[in-house]
Amino acid sequence: MNVEEIIKTNVEIPLYKRTIIHLSLVMNKIDEEVALSLKPFDISIQQFNVLSILRGQKGNPANLSTINERMVSKMSNTTRLVDKLLLKGFVSRSICKQNRRKVEILITKEGLKVLEKIDGILFETEKSILQNFNEAELHEFNTLLNKF
Repeated sequence: MNVEEIIKTNVEIPLYKRTIIHLSLVMNKIDEEVALSLKPFDISIQQFNVLSILRGQKGNPANLSTINERMVSKMSNTTRLVDKLLLKGFVSRSICKQNRRKVEILITKEGLKVLEKIDGILFETEKSILQNFNEAELHEFNTLLNKF
């Protein structure tokens, strides 16, 4: 991916700025590819993230705060995401019996089924996105990313 070519400039971009632009362009490309693979399921990346978090609870409920702190994208409105997943039948929501101010959210069987279908497709999408890297390069890349 050539940054200058994509943003259509002949001017040399300073290294720090070029790096940030490059990361942004890569992230946008990844988001586009992942969103495209989720489109047949009528699920956004953020909704998928909520379902994945709830699946990781292994049958235990989560509250909005727990979901929000585990979200990959912190910009999301968690309540709105849960509301949309409720309408699709992928999650259930109830009031905690011990603390009536606490709302508990669980993934439904239907939510688990849709995640099972998505898992294989998403795995292939991830492989496709990273096809130009070998395993050693991916390890090195992750090590570099850990510096953030």
